Amino acid sequence: MVDVALAIHRKLGPGLLESVYLNVLTYELRKRGLHVATEVPIPVIWEDIQLEVGFRADLIVEHSVIVELKSIEAVSPVHKKILLTYLRLSDKRLGLLINFGEELLKDGISRVVNNLIE
Repeated sequence: MVDVALAIHRKLGPGLLESVYLNVLTYELRKRGLHVATEVPIPVIWEDIQLEVGFRADLIVEHSVIVELKSIEAVSPVHKKILLTYLRLSDKRLGLLINFGEELLKDGISRVVNNLIE
């Protein structure tokens, strides 16, 4: 998945809209035979009710990895916290935060884990 993001960044460069990277990454991952769901609602369960409050994961790959995309100058700590919250709410273990706005994409990739012992 990271290799695909690197290839996209190498070809398109930084600074495009997040939606462009989302669509190209989705296309390329599906072309490789991976199951990719986009703009997946992340509900909040409170007591016995499920609240649809507008949280959406950019991508969920192979039903297990949440990928959040950004196209901004710099990722702030809150972006990683948001991804961790998505992981917790959806009971997933692994997330990737990819910021296509970085000059070098390797500087814009962060791995976020939920309850994993590393």
